[in-house]
Amino acid sequence: MTPRVDVVVLTMNDRPEEEALAQKTLLAQAGVEVRVCVVGNGCVPQVAPPGALTVALPENVGIPGGRNAGVDALRAAGDPAAYVFFLDNDACLPRPDVLARLVSAAEQHPEAAYIQPRLTGPDDTTTPRRWVPRLRAGDPGRPGTITTMTEGVVLIRRSVFDELGGWEGTLFLYHEGLDLAYRCWSAGYTGWYAAEIRMHHPVTSPARHQLFHRLAARNRISVAYRNLPGPLIPVYLTVWSAITLARAFRSGGVRESLVGMREGWARRTEQQRAPMSWRTVWRLTAAGRPPVI
Repeated sequence: MTPRVDVVVLTMNDRPEEEALAQKTLLAQAGVEVRVCVVGNGCVPQVAPPGALTVALPENVGIPGGRNAGVDALRAAGDPAAYVFFLDNDACLPRPDVLARLVSAAEQHPEAAYIQPRLTGPDDTTTPRRWVPRLRAGDPGRPGTITTMTEGVVLIRRSVFDELGGWEGTLFLYHEGLDLAYRCWSAGYTGWYAAEIRMHHPVTSPARHQLFHRLAARNRISVAYRNLPGPLIPVYLTVWSAITLARAFRSGGVRESLVGMREGWARRTEQQRAPMSWRTVWRLTAAGRPPVI
């Protein structure tokens, strides 16, 4: 039986050429049955493939909220696929077997709730360290178990996504992948980095977004408060505050980062806490990333 994949693409109608290319490579996928939902985050989608579902949200609800809306629309359309693939609207699938190989990797690793391809620049080679979903990022071509997630190009089992309630919408932008990865591990699953399967994305800096420094700093606190056992929260925040401020002093954004930290701490009790067990802490540590770094 041909595997089926539901695909969610989020848009603000700001990259029409890139979106057209992304969707063209999506429709060229072989060996899988693809159903697409294009979500306009505060807009009516202007670029959508024939037969695709479209959702026009009246306001920008953020990336995790917009992607959740796409999953909801696909579910409401009936007969949801076993896998959901989240695709940035400026990413593309350079070969027609990308989705089929990701599904095959999921079948080979039933313990993994999500499968992550290797993300490269358009040259099929350049992989910034921040795109490698593990600490030992020196060799981006080495596959293995991972404890975090690159949100814009990831295949997730539908059953697990629904079980966990999807992306955390209050984060709006940044670190929603880390939050969902932690929740996957807390539920007893893992993640798998299929480094031999490549996808392309423009090599850009997240700092190009005006809100980057504030929201990234704010959401670190939210993710920690939502997911970590109490004794680990100050350790995690001390480590990440030092890293965040060191980066900000080097490249800019100190004031915005401090504002974000203050905002995250003030809003921490608004987050729904579901701290992982100490067994999960050990599993993450054994997988190479203790949840304090």
